[in-house]
Amino acid sequence: MKQDRFLIGILIFIGLLVVASLVLFFVRQEAPAYGPEDQPEGVIRNYAVALQKGDYSRAYNYLADVSYKPTYDSFLSAFMTRQLNTGNAALQIGQKPLQSDDKATLAITVLYPGSGPFDTGWSSTDKATLVRQNGAWKITYLPYPFWGWDWYTQTPEPIKP
Repeated sequence: MKQDRFLIGILIFIGLLVVASLVLFFVRQEAPAYGPEDQPEGVIRNYAVALQKGDYSRAYNYLADVSYKPTYDSFLSAFMTRQLNTGNAALQIGQKPLQSDDKATLAITVLYPGSGPFDTGWSSTDKATLVRQNGAWKITYLPYPFWGWDWYTQTPEPIKP
């Protein structure tokens, strides 16, 4: 009988630890916050935060105003129809950007989650390019799934018979 009470005490203690850890997990989660935009890294980070928060108009404002920029409707459509799905990917920004007065290139790693408990996921290394326009850094390229393959490229004219 004494052993049963001891076992029940251990199980209750374990249950309390599980409940406490779940409470701490959900209480301590903070929403991502925007940071400074005076450096290219900050613009990339804020673009990703805007996409994560669903603030597509703010994310669109980080795109460079150059030829063949997608319209806001096509930009929004790419995310709403899940042609681009950033919900299962994260960006890791490299340390030192290659930067001149009006252009910057950053090393970017896109991290993808694993599909099971023993799968650590995978990553893809690429780059991000930015230009300075009116004193602000604007994005001209990011890797998939944060960027559409057809953005900033000329759409071919249909062949006329």
